[in-house]
Amino acid sequence: MLGVHMAQHLKTAGLTWKPRLGDRFSVPDRDLDDEVFVLSNMTIQVHERPDGRIIGFNGTTEWALDDVDLDEALWLPREDQLRELLGGTFRELRREPGGFRVRVDVLGQEHEFGAGTAEEAYAQALIHLLAAAGVFHPSE
Repeated sequence: MLGVHMAQHLKTAGLTWKPRLGDRFSVPDRDLDDEVFVLSNMTIQVHERPDGRIIGFNGTTEWALDDVDLDEALWLPREDQLRELLGGTFRELRREPGGFRVRVDVLGQEHEFGAGTAEEAYAQALIHLLAAAGVFHPSE
């Protein structure tokens, strides 16, 4: 599973979350950093409100949380979601000693990103893609 630290890098890089059922997320800076929540029809849903989108916690299963603004939540994309976001740039995922390596083709140039988990390697490639698209400027 992608960690909060790398998920924060993706958010900073400009990755936009369009919540769907089954998505995992955390609520940082509320003493809930280590908790992972999942959007579902039963207990955690996204609600459209006049003042913006919120994530509602229904019932009493999620302690005293009623809702949080979508901007306060941090999406923890799954491996398949990260691969999907790479789209046609994705070329290969391979297992190597000590981790994984993702290869992408961005505007005719191949780039490789290695990490301890497949999710982290995909996330690094996606940050590179966001920078290449002009969404993210690493020096900022």
